[in-house]
Amino acid sequence: MINNKNKKNPDLKFIEVHTVQGPVEAEVIKSLLESHGISVFLKGLVVQSVHAFSADGLGKITVLVKEEDSETAKQLIASKLPG
Repeated sequence: MINNKNKKNPDLKFIEVHTVQGPVEAEVIKSLLESHGISVFLKGLVVQSVHAFSADGLGKITVLVKEEDSETAKQLIASKLPG
């Protein structure tokens, strides 16, 4: 019997739904989305634990979710963030 649970899904796509300028805001958004059952991947340009600052976009963190969850994620972020 073959177990396919650990194989990567080549059709799985992650979509950028938001960009923030630091790890605190990224973690807040991640928590919000995960509390609604949405898996989140954070992608940053600088290792935040080494450089805990943001200057000229260096602290930029991109919030990515599965393509199928992208519209829901965008709506949740828009409804909860001041703007």
